[in-house]
Amino acid sequence: MKNPLIKIPQLRGFRTTERKIIQCTPSPHRTRTVYQGADLRNRKEERELARVYVEVFGCSANRADSEMVRGLLLEAGHTIAPKPQAADASVVLTCTVKTPTEKRVIKRIRRLSEGGAPLVVASCMPKAQRELVAETAPQARQVGPDNILDIVDAVEAAIRGSRVEALKGGDPDRTCLPRVRTNPVIHIAPIASGCPGDCSYCIVKRARGDLSAFPPEGIIEDARRALEEGCREIWLTTEDTAAYRRGSVRLPQLLEGLSGLEGRFFIRVGMMTPSQVTPILEELVETFGSERVYKFLHLPLQSGNDEILARMKRHYTVENFLHIVESFREAFPMLTLSTDVICGFPGETEEQFEDSLKIVEAVVPDVLNISRFWPRPGTEAAGMEEQLHGRETKERSRRLSSLWRRLGLEGSQRWVGWEGEVLVDEEGKDGGVVGRNYAYKPVALSEPLRMGDFARVRVTEARRGYLLGETT
Repeated sequence: MKNPLIKIPQLRGFRTTERKIIQCTPSPHRTRTVYQGADLRNRKEERELARVYVEVFGCSANRADSEMVRGLLLEAGHTIAPKPQAADASVVLTCTVKTPTEKRVIKRIRRLSEGGAPLVVASCMPKAQRELVAETAPQARQVGPDNILDIVDAVEAAIRGSRVEALKGGDPDRTCLPRVRTNPVIHIAPIASGCPGDCSYCIVKRARGDLSAFPPEGIIEDARRALEEGCREIWLTTEDTAAYRRGSVRLPQLLEGLSGLEGRFFIRVGMMTPSQVTPILEELVETFGSERVYKFLHLPLQSGNDEILARMKRHYTVENFLHIVESFREAFPMLTLSTDVICGFPGETEEQFEDSLKIVEAVVPDVLNISRFWPRPGTEAAGMEEQLHGRETKERSRRLSSLWRRLGLEGSQRWVGWEGEVLVDEEGKDGGVVGRNYAYKPVALSEPLRMGDFARVRVTEARRGYLLGETT
């Protein structure tokens, strides 16, 4: 099977594979963004420069946005404060995907707003729950997730005491923006904003809207720069990476273009919905064969019952999910599988919940993200009949957690005795580090290795969700 040839204008220094050509040039819009910061610095004497504290909640896409917020503020001449008490203004990037997260975020917004310094509330909550933010912090300025380029103006307006609200959305493209990385080894690469789905329980759609895929040339150029700066891991992230489509370029073509970059690095592909994987499955499995792509699959199940999946509007069946898992495991027997399950969706019977238990027991995922159902405002599921009591959703979550605790060691034990190379990408406890092998399996090491090092290790012990090892 051959992938289609993608021809994009030449980018200086970019190399390609033999089978595919993805050559890039920065867009005029992104070039203007680069020079915008220089223009701002030239006008320092006209502006009040500030110390700004930045805090983030939520997913890896939000984490990437927080890095860009810091970068844009620094580019404009401001400095980043280590804590809100030392800041002239604060920015908090919010998440509202679940009710417990919403409560934590609201509590934090309230505390920051009471601190006295001007506050900018950004990302998903202002767009999805503007009134809640305004009620919690009436003086806060609000900036939506696709208005990241307005963040400097919002901070400066807040310091001046002016009212600014940027919620209508701008150009969502986040490629090639300045950054302050929280982990110098990892380049978090948003590849799109929004998603094509219409899940009945999801509030994120209200915040990020329909799918808007970023230009592949920008994504690849951004990654090339990151590798030159010392990054060794590229995380592709968005609401659904399998939904990526820009013209004729879909996720497999994007992966192959990224794999053609120079340097030693790994690519981690973020969450993929089964309905979006199915049309590209064969090509995607082939592309995962690259030695630069982690053999890591994040494929949400959400429910082991087709009737519940239909009510969730997930647009796939349990059989679809299992076929994808089987296809990847056939190609990559040591694959790391991560999946998600929602417990207690409205109308879910005991038998339907037990279907989820059976599927989890059958596939034995390496990572299991368990969520109780929470009715989110404005979603279809929030208005459904047969809402389960919180005691029931909590009990089902407890039962599923108990099952996974029993199964969790199975996926790890098969690695005991394995010898191979890991990439050190995380600081561990007591001076140790964490490395990732080719299947993105974390290996805890006691040796004081440097971030970004590649090390030969032997796995000595299995733990639930991770491994213990020693260098060889």
